Amino acid sequence: MSDTTTIQLGGEEYLVQREGEVLRLGRQVGGDTTWLDEVEVSRLPGPAREALDRGEHDDQTLQTALLGVVRAEVDRGA
Repeated sequence: MSDTTTIQLGGEEYLVQREGEVLRLGRQVGGDTTWLDEVEVSRLPGPAREALDRGEHDDQTLQTALLGVVRAEVDRGA
């Protein structure tokens, strides 16, 4: 079972959904969700994984890691 949470990153709203050991990051536009990327939870820094496990989506370490995913997606031209 997965749970979707809305978080703020860099002043923008993003959706975060964890499905087992995969974390999906996306945006909702016009009622439709566009998933930007999937990240293996094990690839996140330890403190970011711990915050994710605790459900602390406003944790600075987790937000910094997710913002890096967003920036990488922008750099790829998605």
